[in-house]
Amino acid sequence: MRVLVVEDERVLADAIATGLRRDALAVDVAYDGAGALERTGVNDYDVIVLDRDVPKVHGDDVCKQLVAQRYPARIIMLTAAGELEDRVEGLQIGADDYLAKPFAFAELIARVRALGRRAAAPLPPVLERSGVSLDPGRREVARDGRQIDLTRKEFAVLEVLLSADGAVVSSEQLLEKAWDEHIDPFTNVVRVTMMTLRKKLGDPPVIETVPGVGYRL
Repeated sequence: MRVLVVEDERVLADAIATGLRRDALAVDVAYDGAGALERTGVNDYDVIVLDRDVPKVHGDDVCKQLVAQRYPARIIMLTAAGELEDRVEGLQIGADDYLAKPFAFAELIARVRALGRRAAAPLPPVLERSGVSLDPGRREVARDGRQIDLTRKEFAVLEVLLSADGAVVSSEQLLEKAWDEHIDPFTNVVRVTMMTLRKKLGDPPVIETVPGVGYRL
């Protein structure tokens, strides 16, 4: 899942991004509304964590523009204003969820994950295929009942493959969903990650390479 964090308080923005990355999400950061619109113009995000009071382009206007463009990402608004009328107003302009500051980080992650499931076709809470199971909420992976310890990127790549439900996923799609905008598109990181993931999943191999196209589980 790929997330955009829009927050002008840099320490908070970076802390949110770090926490989400630890949960195996790909995260980009914009420190103002103009930067948010620039990034959504070139990247596809599943969820946008949007502070309502950001400079250059107000968060409300960012939300309105994305809704008008029918941008597919789900939007969760963050704000220091937690009154009922503020929450109602935020939802009325197109936000999908609303979280008042200060908030518990575990709740933010749970809401981001929930919105991510709504951004795409509905998925079961535990993804399973070919004896491999992945529980995004518990961060657990198993094959035929054997628990497997994965790095954050390996977990993210496996989640993308399982979510595809047997369809081929290209290297470009994996870069889009499992890494952020700072990754070099010409890097071999996908191939290296796939090698280590296959090794940890064990035999017989369950990840197929489709030459010139991508990977399929």
